[in-house]
Amino acid sequence: MTAIQELRETIRRLHGADATHVESVAVKETFRGKTVWEGTVEVFDLDGHPKASRVYAWAHDTDGPKKRHVTVLHIAPITSAVEAVRAAIVQEFRSRGTAEES
Repeated sequence: MTAIQELRETIRRLHGADATHVESVAVKETFRGKTVWEGTVEVFDLDGHPKASRVYAWAHDTDGPKKRHVTVLHIAPITSAVEAVRAAIVQEFRSRGTAEES
């Protein structure tokens, strides 16, 4: 199974919609002069989703043997691959902060 097929299956499982690959977008996100994320975001059109017509998706390595798949729906204010990456970074940071406070 290719990376695109894996992401398509993840989108179907998480969002209940079929996805058609549109393009691959290279994204490099920096903060205070340092790269915090760099990779390729796959853009898919959605068929049958009630709120979004597009989704941004990518996978990255984890500490374990499996890859982590990330999907971000194209719903305002998320209207680009760069914004999707930023939103995912913020969400991950907030999740880590909550876990560390517990």
